[in-house]
Amino acid sequence: MRAGVVVAAHPGVEDLAVRAEELGFGSFWVNDTPMVHGDPFVALSLCAKATRRIKLGIGVTSPALRSAPAAASGFASLNSLAPGRIICGVGTGNTARRTLGMPPTTAAALERFTAALQDLCAGRPTAYREGDQVRDIRFLHTGAHVNTTDPIEFVVAALGPKAAAVAGRRGAGLISFGLLDPTAWQALHDASRQAIHGTSRAPGSHGNSYVVTALHLLHENEDPHSDAARDATGHLVLSLLDFAADTPEVAEQLGPDERAAVRELLDRRGTTATAPDRYTKLYPNYLGRIAPQDRDLILPSLMNTLALVGTRDDLLTRITALEQAGIDELLIQPVVDPPTEMAQLAELLA
Repeated sequence: MRAGVVVAAHPGVEDLAVRAEELGFGSFWVNDTPMVHGDPFVALSLCAKATRRIKLGIGVTSPALRSAPAAASGFASLNSLAPGRIICGVGTGNTARRTLGMPPTTAAALERFTAALQDLCAGRPTAYREGDQVRDIRFLHTGAHVNTTDPIEFVVAALGPKAAAVAGRRGAGLISFGLLDPTAWQALHDASRQAIHGTSRAPGSHGNSYVVTALHLLHENEDPHSDAARDATGHLVLSLLDFAADTPEVAEQLGPDERAAVRELLDRRGTTATAPDRYTKLYPNYLGRIAPQDRDLILPSLMNTLALVGTRDDLLTRITALEQAGIDELLIQPVVDPPTEMAQLAELLA
């Protein structure tokens, strides 16, 4: 299985991209969450100039964040800096929209957006709609401005069959956050493959599959729920608790201990599940290193579900199961010590 890394845009991000390339990683990704993180197009422009081989992805943008013309211009411009090395991740904007206090967009809007990006980034015209007005648009500037010749890889963020079906119909790959259940991945791949029927693509054709997680390799005799393990994985766990705290119907699907953690999180943040401004209290430092006082919220059950924590043999067993379920690349989102965590992943998969 290939290795990759996902980070938030910040000064010096290109140094991590260089290190990832030196370690032999397949890809380097930057989040697109405008109200929480820096701009991914700016960050990946620096990475494109600093690297030569590694693929560079935005994971993920959304029609609820950017218009198709603006997003296509950004991706095609990156493709001029790093020809053939760009990955366009698209999704409904679940987190990015919620940090604005707004719901994510629909699967139908996601599919229209993906199709428009694929057309524009390949130099083809596409239909662009604003209200009742529809116009055919295409890049009017080519050459040094944008690269529509070298292919851009497309992947769709999915946790369920609707988004996976979009990926299948659009000939795109899949990316999912914290989904480490091989059975769930098999269901996503099935939904993607079934959606290919009725299209012009060959039945077996589909893109790469990526899973985003966190990694903590246990030292000898280390407690799997130690402070170090919680620090390395806590940002993933808190991301789920934030989502549940912001979305009562999600919280209702959790177990009693997890629901209690959601209630405690809301209390600590000084808000409620129905407060109209709760997003301003829940999402600051989203996917950043957790505060020591929040370690007790990092429940073992959620650590085991969302992250890879264990001995070398434990981790290899879980990674092998994911590979057998069709995962092509394991992406980690490191926050404590990114260079060290990246090196551990490279060594593990060597």
